[in-house]
Amino acid sequence: MKVFGGIDNPYSDYNKAKVLLQSIPYDGTSTWGKGADNGFDAFIEASENMELYDIETDSEVYKKGIHVLSEITESSSPEAVFEIVYSNTKELLKGDKFLTFFGGEHSISIGIIKAFYEKYQNISVLQLDAHADLRSSYMGSPYNHACALHDASLNTNLVQVGIRSMDISELEFLNKEKCFFAEDIYGNDNWMQKSIDLLSDKVYLTIDLDVFDPSIMPATGTPEPGGLLWNNTITYLRKVFEQKEILGFDIVELAPIEGNKAANFLASKLYYKLLSYKFSFNE
Repeated sequence: MKVFGGIDNPYSDYNKAKVLLQSIPYDGTSTWGKGADNGFDAFIEASENMELYDIETDSEVYKKGIHVLSEITESSSPEAVFEIVYSNTKELLKGDKFLTFFGGEHSISIGIIKAFYEKYQNISVLQLDAHADLRSSYMGSPYNHACALHDASLNTNLVQVGIRSMDISELEFLNKEKCFFAEDIYGNDNWMQKSIDLLSDKVYLTIDLDVFDPSIMPATGTPEPGGLLWNNTITYLRKVFEQKEILGFDIVELAPIEGNKAANFLASKLYYKLLSYKFSFNE
């Protein structure tokens, strides 16, 4: 059994844990750099070398309990992955745990988000990403990573942050009033509160690690220059957790690079930081 942060029982025990971590190491629809199916193992290894006291929140959130579920191994087709992720998330939502997910590539979020918006009315989805991911279909499937937020754009209040790459076909699904392009948010923080004000009270958060600049996060399948940096990103996310109820979140697209452990560590630190915010400001 895999354990986040090297934590021992009782903090990793299912019955006592307030947090569930679901790994979905699917990399079937990525179209350039492969390797997101290896992301979770690298993420877990990095977490074992991370200090578990968070200075900013003066907390040790692991004591709330983090249980790693058995990974979802389905990979036969994008449609099959969607179905099992969707049904699995619906089952998990019947419990009282805080649900977190780790990819795999971004197509894994489609089924998760659908399960969340079917349970919660008036839900917002906050997407941090380099790519709009709004195509209705790509390479013959609506469950491709390039379509990761298309269904959410139709069925939820979608707010997008960090976008700096898209296809012209996505424009018809893009709400420019709720999309904060990377070039427009660079060098200022005026966008932070504006974007938060567009969110409803209940929010599902999906983070594609390529939202970060490749200088600090090169280990993704499709790195894009001009991305966000660490400090402004966590400043923003803290504000989100302080003001909104985060229902759950996923982190996707870590494609480890041999010899570069910094990117894996960033992913682990980000995950732990989000939990620290959740249980400090949002419980």
